[in-house]
Amino acid sequence: MKILVPIKRVVDYNVKVRVKADGSAVETANVKMSMNPFDEIAVEEAIKLKEAGTATEIVVVTIGVAKSEEVIRTAMAMGADRGILVETDVETQPLGVAKILKAIVAEESPGLVILGKQAIDGDNNQTGQMLSALLNWPQATFASKITINGDKAEVDREVDAGNETISVKLPAVITTDLRLNEPRYAALPNIMKARSKPMDTKTPEDYGVDMTPRLKTLKVEEPPVRSGGIKVENTQELVEKLKEAGVL
Repeated sequence: MKILVPIKRVVDYNVKVRVKADGSAVETANVKMSMNPFDEIAVEEAIKLKEAGTATEIVVVTIGVAKSEEVIRTAMAMGADRGILVETDVETQPLGVAKILKAIVAEESPGLVILGKQAIDGDNNQTGQMLSALLNWPQATFASKITINGDKAEVDREVDAGNETISVKLPAVITTDLRLNEPRYAALPNIMKARSKPMDTKTPEDYGVDMTPRLKTLKVEEPPVRSGGIKVENTQELVEKLKEAGVL
């Protein structure tokens, strides 16, 4: 079985995000970028399935600027077999990404698509669901455990009421949650090997997809600075403070 893993290049989660002076977007110039953490978990899970003999090939795909090649090389250093870079300078939004992924699925014919439940830049949590709808494939979101049994996948997922286990028929789309696994670090020999692994470079036009954004960002601003807390001596004083704040 071939597994397709879409990944995204985002501002590294350890970096303090800064808003541009004109309030148009988040500052990305001279900022450390890395693979979206949820997508890194998806890559790790695909590798585990291959190591278990369930998968035969792992193809990673990313859509973005030319520098997005970095995250593909990272995924291949972890253990992915080859990559596809769909190069575009246009802002990527979930529906456009899902349409390109649908076209890639048609070409690659994977038995499973695994991707992060959301990207930490937009936090949209939409691409996996949109791809499932466009493909008319079953979907299992927020996976905390994946078990492949023949032509079906059993997926454990955390819900408000506790844990839920669902069974979906393959091919399917699965999105990953944080508790699914702990991504491995790429060893130096594998990083060197990743440089020679095959990677195709495409454009949205190659797949007949118009990436023109459907949503327009009007303004980006930092959250208001939180004021410091205070200590109270007793419950009565706490109640009075809450009344003053208009909470009670």
